[in-house]
Amino acid sequence: MTFFEKIKTGIFWKKAVQITFTFFIILFVVSLLFKSFSALLSFDWQTVAEQNFTEGKWQRFFGAKIAISLVYGIWVTSKHIK
Repeated sequence: MTFFEKIKTGIFWKKAVQITFTFFIILFVVSLLFKSFSALLSFDWQTVAEQNFTEGKWQRFFGAKIAISLVYGIWVTSKHIK
């Protein structure tokens, strides 16, 4: 089955969304841990927000993760569906 035949099925998109969402959550948590580990340990939410989300940083923070997660979800799903 070719890639274009796979994406026409409903099961493909159901599995792709599941994988994409799971990968996004994991990527989100790991990214926050790398960027704001000490602030997270001290429960300093203001610092976490300033480092990651204020002044338009949230667009780059979430945009990259959504794009990477979507590509990864579609790629993994296409590899595993026969």
